[in-house]
Amino acid sequence: MIFWAAALITVPAAAAPLGQGRLGRFVALTGLPVEETDARRVVGHLAGVRRWRLAAVVLAAPVAGLTADPFYLVVGWCAVSVFRVVRAPVTEAVYRQAWLLAVFASAVTGCYLLAAQGITLTRLAHAVIVVAVIAAILYAERNAGPEKADETESAIGRWSVRARYSAGAAIVLAGVFLAPGRALPSESPQYTMPIRFEEQQVSFQKIGEVKRPTCPWIDELDAPCRYWLVDDVPFPQAAPYVVMRGGAPKAAPFVVSPDRRSVVYLDRTSRRMVHQNEANRNELGGPLADTDVPEVSISERGRYVALTRNGTRVIDTRTWSGITLPGVLKVLEVNSAGTVVRTASRLIAYDHRGKELLSTAIPDGLLRSHTAFLKPDANRLLIISDDGNLVETYDLTTGERIHRVRPRLPDGDPIDSGTGWSSKGPFQVRRDSGDGERKNFFLDLATGRTWHIKNGPPPGYRPGNQ
Repeated sequence: MIFWAAALITVPAAAAPLGQGRLGRFVALTGLPVEETDARRVVGHLAGVRRWRLAAVVLAAPVAGLTADPFYLVVGWCAVSVFRVVRAPVTEAVYRQAWLLAVFASAVTGCYLLAAQGITLTRLAHAVIVVAVIAAILYAERNAGPEKADETESAIGRWSVRARYSAGAAIVLAGVFLAPGRALPSESPQYTMPIRFEEQQVSFQKIGEVKRPTCPWIDELDAPCRYWLVDDVPFPQAAPYVVMRGGAPKAAPFVVSPDRRSVVYLDRTSRRMVHQNEANRNELGGPLADTDVPEVSISERGRYVALTRNGTRVIDTRTWSGITLPGVLKVLEVNSAGTVVRTASRLIAYDHRGKELLSTAIPDGLLRSHTAFLKPDANRLLIISDDGNLVETYDLTTGERIHRVRPRLPDGDPIDSGTGWSSKGPFQVRRDSGDGERKNFFLDLATGRTWHIKNGPPPGYRPGNQ
């Protein structure tokens, strides 16, 4: 709103009629004794400049209001002095030197901003206008006319040259020092501003119990409930909450690897995703607005990290190389063998080079989590669907489904979650049972038969090609 107000003020200022003061300044700066005839010529020149300036400001004002960029008001006000051709000798050395100094300051500042913050459309538009102004002034210098015998014309020429250099200096400086303003947010914040805390980093060997923050609205920012707690000790480098569009704060990502020796979290100060283990702490990308914070998946030993937000990036934390998987909505599994993802219509398995191992239509009734499992030797893919009542096994070397069974758990219960292949060979699953009831079972992928893990498979049982 403030830029529209500035634009509306600038237009009447450009339209203000000429007064005695304007002619007086002309006389004082040029030292020209003005007679009545000369005064008409001077006033005619000043009136012409005023008309063109008003036209330029009328065009620049809505641009400045729409872009919230005051630079365009400066351009509108000064353009007539730069681009209106007046053939006059270049005799105003002091003004020319000031303009050259402004060009140098603008170039140095512009290069610094580009190196520090990168190219934006705003800076590109400013640069185009600044280059056009510099080219116009250099052209005017090259085509300067001879000194005129008529004293009034000569004075008007010197006045115009001074105005050209002054206006040019104003535009090139405004091009780098004026930037668009930012409107006040009309909605809830879409990101959490970094909060400065005492710098400290907590290390660990193996993570035990993790408790999430419990007080997103508390004023005491250093209270224990504002931290992730690892074995009841605050983990201060991890951000506690993110604020999503139109919603209350929710817990920031804090994902521990199954072996409990690695963790991926959002850094509290830098707002970058971080991978940390006993030995190292490494950033996984640039600063993130809260609405851009990804979902995190981490492999069994913390080597592979999948960050999902409008696609998935899988990072190898040993080599720090990575692959990008487009169109991914959710990562179902990431381990040493590869990554299993769900797109809008397909369930796809990839290896860590990004090669597609298998693609199949999404089965109905997938579990919310622990849905798909890649065998560590990368030759089997298992999918649990039909709300835990169906298990399908695929051979990744041929792409064919080799087993499709309905697990036979006690009381006809469905699978609550899969656990993965055990060190003994058979696949393990869990059922949702009451206290004191058996929960963990081996599953024969070829027949659907189950055995309670405590009892183990029958003597002589071999999982075969599972």
